[in-house]
Amino acid sequence: MTMPRHSLSAGAVVLNDEGKILLIKGPRRGWEFPGGVIELGETIEDGIIREVKEESGIDIEVIRFCGIYQNIQANVCATCWLAKATGGKPQTSSESLDVGFFTLEEVLNMVTWSNFRERIVKILNEEEQPFYVPF
Repeated sequence: MTMPRHSLSAGAVVLNDEGKILLIKGPRRGWEFPGGVIELGETIEDGIIREVKEESGIDIEVIRFCGIYQNIQANVCATCWLAKATGGKPQTSSESLDVGFFTLEEVLNMVTWSNFRERIVKILNEEEQPFYVPF
């Protein structure tokens, strides 16, 4: 029997005090919410806190786990979280060309990669949680 190999990632919709959503502009996928692969020996919550800080310069507090998207062909389980900004200031990194906070309407017009717009809507809709979406 072959041992399965999966990648575990986490992404967060981060809200500021004005209710605006944090986005980063990545070099491959364009505008998206921050996130990335969880490192070995790291909790998922610690991983999303680290990823958001690395990609955007923003410190966060995790509010809640919202659900999972499972990319069956790529063997990736992507956990989805809601968080609030608690400090830091928007700054780019090697993983982000631009960073900012935007209204939901702006976000839905800016995010075009794969099912990321759908993920944002589900993360913001507590009635749909927890969700599991295989694709």
